[in-house]
Amino acid sequence: MNDDTEWSIQQIARIAGTTSRTLRHYDDIGLLAPSSIGHNGYRHYDQAALVRLQRILLLRELGLGLPQIAEVLDREASEAHALETHLAWLRQEQGRLTRQITSVETTIQALRGGERLMAENMFDGFDHTTYKDEVQQRWGEQAYADSDRWWRSMSADDKSAWQRRVSDLARDWVATAESGIAPDSDEAQALAQRHVEWLTGVPGTPAAVSGGDVKGYVIGLGEMYVADERFGANYATSAGGTAGAEFVRDALRVYADANL
Repeated sequence: MNDDTEWSIQQIARIAGTTSRTLRHYDDIGLLAPSSIGHNGYRHYDQAALVRLQRILLLRELGLGLPQIAEVLDREASEAHALETHLAWLRQEQGRLTRQITSVETTIQALRGGERLMAENMFDGFDHTTYKDEVQQRWGEQAYADSDRWWRSMSADDKSAWQRRVSDLARDWVATAESGIAPDSDEAQALAQRHVEWLTGVPGTPAAVSGGDVKGYVIGLGEMYVADERFGANYATSAGGTAGAEFVRDALRVYADANL
């Protein structure tokens, strides 16, 4: 790359949808160094740094932690080859999301038109095995086996009800976060209770296992909602950013400390 154009840390944070603090942290741990540092201490990034940042954010989308991302970047010297791999995954994910959109649109049309719902068409793209490896890594193979057996045993109506329950919970979290009330308010804590009851109803999770660390699991999930954009997107408010996920995290922590 011969172009010597550089961008300031503030510009990159805005363009990439991240924060200057995150970029400084990436520098501190040796994950993404700026291409230059001005006499005033401001960091600047060139095109090579932008490509590396894009790869970092893509790997974060896959659920990798920062140490694992560093290992992947060190192993893969060719940025173009690495991005081709990412692109293949993104296209696969795009296809899955397109099927989900079509499935939901079909359901809406049927409901509005008073038509009979076709159960076999309602879950196209809702592949619960998508995060199999991640679940096994975090909570063990038995956790995935139990939850997989539970999901497969459900009828189409049961699955639909479960999806509706998840959607309603996310919607209520967003509305509550946008209302401006505190995470320790009665309304927020009632939502936190619903959330924990939902978690304990999914076999295989630490929250559902007898003797499991329910408190640690709930608090850890709250932190994950903020750290992992895939899950935080479920609680995104109109203000953008991670404010909604942070509200959920704080409310769950208050509930866990008081009740678990």
